[in-house]
Amino acid sequence: MGGNRRNQGLTGHLVFAIAAAAFGSAFQHGYNTGVVNAPQKLYGLNSGLNAGLSPMYLTEISPVHLRGAVGTIYQLTIAFTILVSQILGMPEILGTESGWPVLFGLIIVPAIFMLATLPLCPESPKYILICKGKEVAAQKALKWFRGTGDVHYEMDEMRNESQELKMVPKVTLKEMWGNVVLRKPLIIAVVVMLSQQLSGINAVIFYSTSIFITAGLSNQSAIYATLGMGTVNVLMTVVSMVLVEKAGRKTLHLTGLAGMMVITALLTLSLALTPQAAWLSYVSVFCIIGFIILFASGPGSIPWFLVAELFGQGARPLATSIAVSVNWLANFCVSLGFLPIVESIGEYTFLIFTAILAMCCLFTYNRVPETKGRTVEEITAEFREKSTN
Repeated sequence: MGGNRRNQGLTGHLVFAIAAAAFGSAFQHGYNTGVVNAPQKLYGLNSGLNAGLSPMYLTEISPVHLRGAVGTIYQLTIAFTILVSQILGMPEILGTESGWPVLFGLIIVPAIFMLATLPLCPESPKYILICKGKEVAAQKALKWFRGTGDVHYEMDEMRNESQELKMVPKVTLKEMWGNVVLRKPLIIAVVVMLSQQLSGINAVIFYSTSIFITAGLSNQSAIYATLGMGTVNVLMTVVSMVLVEKAGRKTLHLTGLAGMMVITALLTLSLALTPQAAWLSYVSVFCIIGFIILFASGPGSIPWFLVAELFGQGARPLATSIAVSVNWLANFCVSLGFLPIVESIGEYTFLIFTAILAMCCLFTYNRVPETKGRTVEEITAEFREKSTN
């Protein structure tokens, strides 16, 4: 991940397009588990690559005062595509035995779009200057992104970062953990990623329809409630693009985690009492929608770009790789473990997320720095200062 951001992204989407084409070919010759598994692995490869590259690229090309808003675009794209997939997956559209192969094949559309448009975007100016040493090319790219020739201040900042980077050794995995200046932000990066996935968000999204049915809604009502949840997720992510530059990263993340903690406790109570009071099924629906609102307002988007804000250019690729790996591992664990735990303890499953959210709230309050309006260099300097005290 330390190489050319744009070209790595192009490679990932080329893999994505090949996977989509492979799916189409597989379904033309009839469903075969072995044949379909191969493109699924390619999907996973591209998703993991883009989960690190996209937020890092967005952070590096953004001006300081818009870094949070631009960084939120990655989560907005995720929320929007989830909603689109939920709509297309309805039984009335492509959610049928004959329609779902077409649904899988449709992913070639965004892959082709990205392959056509990514070459039009310049490489990250920071990467060009700091990693490649091409000052003229970096200045040209920065002017393209800013739409103005007045980029002298930002160029000076990047030159200073480049000079500082030359005085430190190459950041390795051993150095990342052994150096306290890097270890502290790495722990923060890992915990904020865990707070996003272990909050229970994917349990809610992946199994929302089942949860709504358990809460007492009919199958059709549960489907529409799920679509409403996806719509709220998109709208609140848009709202968070504005809030993140006003309220700050730490405030939004902490508020979201605390609210989700309260809601998971209320959701557990309403699910447990629904057999005695049917009207509580609607409370469960409102709890899930409230959960989505709070998640989208902060914890959904902030971890993705906060990681890139905590590290300088030399450590950022490795730190991002570690944090994204932890994020996907936590995602996998929740997705795999949710249903077996539900079968074991039922509606009390959400109390596990309540406890995790409580611990993440304490950590965020005590350890996570506010990065709004600060350059990456100022943030890393703070960690250096704290390590010497």
